[in-house]
Amino acid sequence: MNKKAEELGLKNTNFVTPHGLDNEEHYTTAYELAVLTDYALQNSKFANIVNTKNITVNINGASRNISNTNELLGSLNGVNGVKTGFTGNAMRCLVTSCTREGNQIITVVLGADTKKQRTSDSIKLIEYAFKEYERINLEEIIKKEFEKWKQINGSRIYINKAQKKNIELELRNIESKVIPIKKGTEKDIEVEINCIYEYEAPVLKETKIGNLIIKNKEEIIETIDIVAKEEVKKKNIINYMVQFFENLPTCLDF
Repeated sequence: MNKKAEELGLKNTNFVTPHGLDNEEHYTTAYELAVLTDYALQNSKFANIVNTKNITVNINGASRNISNTNELLGSLNGVNGVKTGFTGNAMRCLVTSCTREGNQIITVVLGADTKKQRTSDSIKLIEYAFKEYERINLEEIIKKEFEKWKQINGSRIYINKAQKKNIELELRNIESKVIPIKKGTEKDIEVEINCIYEYEAPVLKETKIGNLIIKNKEEIIETIDIVAKEEVKKKNIINYMVQFFENLPTCLDF
């Protein structure tokens, strides 16, 4: 578990017991619980288990009905998991996954005095998130701004001794394709493009030419490299000869 936590970038999480009971060296945070939950829900079997309200199992030939302790499951629109918890130090806890109209959120409530309180706080968080936030297609915005920039600036890139004048550019993979933002703040999304405009041939395919930075106000959402789509070869002797003859003045005698 600690190895997996490290892989997921959970810097404030450490496991020492398999059951999760109180121990000074066994800890995590609300945020990192949400990250861990998001990862766990990618496992379809796990997602199905935490979304099951009741199930009947057979133990030594006797049937037994088991009910999920998640009080929001089946009672609040869109809730599909995940986990309740209680220890003397952590108090009442609830990690909730909720999906509405294709939008999924994960909320984490820790340290509640009662089940009623953890339920109430979870509902408030869920309803607030769906009311105040929306998802935007960031990939569409990025590609649109990049194409506009190429039309204006693409021909300004000069490659000395190159066989051709222009260089084809493309973006590396966009990771943040769709992101949640507070409703009404799309105007705060900015795209900044930086580029070096002079090169010496040859320029190899995948050579980094610049970068594109996406910001939400001052917060950087993602930085994407701009690279050469194909190789730009250096002129050879034949290229220079062709250029020479093309530039010779034409004289006609009558």
